[in-house]
Amino acid sequence: MIQMPSSMLSRKPICGMLPPEVPMNDVFHTLLQPDPKGHLPLVDTSAWLHPTAQLIGKVRIGADVLVCANAVLRADETTPDGEVSPVEIGPGCNVQDGVIVHALAGTEVVVGQGVSLAHGCVVHGPCVIADGCFVGFRAVVFRAELGEGVMVSAGAVVQDVDLPPGVHVPPGATVTTEAEVAALRRVTVEERVLLDAIAAENQELLAGYRRVFEG
Repeated sequence: MIQMPSSMLSRKPICGMLPPEVPMNDVFHTLLQPDPKGHLPLVDTSAWLHPTAQLIGKVRIGADVLVCANAVLRADETTPDGEVSPVEIGPGCNVQDGVIVHALAGTEVVVGQGVSLAHGCVVHGPCVIADGCFVGFRAVVFRAELGEGVMVSAGAVVQDVDLPPGVHVPPGATVTTEAEVAALRRVTVEERVLLDAIAAENQELLAGYRRVFEG
């Protein structure tokens, strides 16, 4: 089994959005909603959330994370003993337009450092996504663990499997068995360069949005 990414274990504490005296962009206060147990999202002060994004419940957003328009991150399902497990997004990630992140009761979503969740993908817990991964347009990851640097291409489905570091899931593929995992090729040097460029571009967008909205 893939361990929780080291970037999640070593990150600095993240700051709560409430009470209002926390020095954050005021628009953020409209985006954060409690779960049925009253847990509120916690967001690092260096992150940036688009005004149409929605964070609900026990969501944890790390440093320098960009959350784009209409993304929904929801951690609200409760176990019979009343516990809510978190959705955690590690530092330097980008959560692009229309992404949905959620988890079954008693399970977590843990996303490591520098991960790109591209337009319209669905990440549903239990799920661990290690550092440097890419989940493409409209792809689905459910009950799965992705090793470091995995590339899940557009429209693919990854479910009920663990992917080793550095493998490539082709566009539209369904990967649900160990045999299908074994058949995956490695990410090429060119693909790795592209994924790093996507992550870097989104960090530039983060900086730009902060300048525009925060002055």
